[in-house]
Amino acid sequence: MYKNKSTDGKNNLCGAKVSEYRMKLPAKTSQRKLADLLQMEGIDIDKNAIQRIESGKRFVTDIELKALVKVLGVRYEDLLGD
Repeated sequence: MYKNKSTDGKNNLCGAKVSEYRMKLPAKTSQRKLADLLQMEGIDIDKNAIQRIESGKRFVTDIELKALVKVLGVRYEDLLGD
């Protein structure tokens, strides 16, 4: 059977880590600021999409994941690992 959700029923594996690493950025970067930073990397995303990613309600594309890694200054393993 095809599975497109994590074991906890969320639509992505990295949402909680995105939130965690976002909070560690200078000046406690807001979801809106993170969306702005991603837009500067060419990702068409807004604050609401960031909120949905962090809560696990939205899928994350590989292109978005690549930009998140760059903006957050982490490795892929940091966002996808346990």
